[in-house]
Amino acid sequence: MEESYESFAGVYDLFMDNIDYPAWCTYLTGILKEYGIEDGLIAELGCGTGSMTELLAAEGYDMIGIDNSPDMLEVAQEKRVESGLDILYLMQDMREFELYGTVKAVVCVCDSMNYLLEEEDLAEVFSLVHNYLDQDGIFIFDMNTLYKYRDLIGDATICENREHESFIWENCFDEESSINEYALTLFVEQESGLYARYEEFHYQRAYELEKVEELIKASGLELLAVCGEGTKEPPKAECERAYFVARRPQPHIF
Repeated sequence: MEESYESFAGVYDLFMDNIDYPAWCTYLTGILKEYGIEDGLIAELGCGTGSMTELLAAEGYDMIGIDNSPDMLEVAQEKRVESGLDILYLMQDMREFELYGTVKAVVCVCDSMNYLLEEEDLAEVFSLVHNYLDQDGIFIFDMNTLYKYRDLIGDATICENREHESFIWENCFDEESSINEYALTLFVEQESGLYARYEEFHYQRAYELEKVEELIKASGLELLAVCGEGTKEPPKAECERAYFVARRPQPHIF
């Protein structure tokens, strides 16, 4: 799995300030409450700097944040100290995560699942989620779609210039492998007034939605819904992000 966001961790939130995390959290909690999860223990895979983890904790959920980047978790820990919220952070690869017991729900947002480059990796995560969910526990995750990679960002270069930081984000999508490569160049102002340059490479994979559905069902999870971003409707052809909702079903009693 891609271990990235090292030099980016310190400025990640600055460049993500265009994302309406509160609205995103409202969407997630709406799904959780729809399936009866008003409180209790929730694990977030790929929690990054803890932006969503903090919001869900503020909504009354007992949060466990899991990420494999020590730099991102360091930022998350600083937020936790500032907010005073009771959040447990674990540095683990989501393909091998371990919890102390089961949880009411598992969530994974901001296309973290696209960083899993092999179908076997997806299958392993789904299996682990199944193992660690309570019976009738809910799993919610999103993924960038093939349409977004192939038709929108596949050959795009994205640049942003801020007061103290700038970045150049170059994309290259290989349709044969369905892998999107991000070449990220950062310029971060130092205390001296000079700018340090950092380079990182990120890789994400586009999956056909039908393949993801197939892997979910093979793990023993029950697929409840596949929705377009921000809706409860099935994804349309030009949907950029799809949400999946699954449940660990009650065992059959014969």
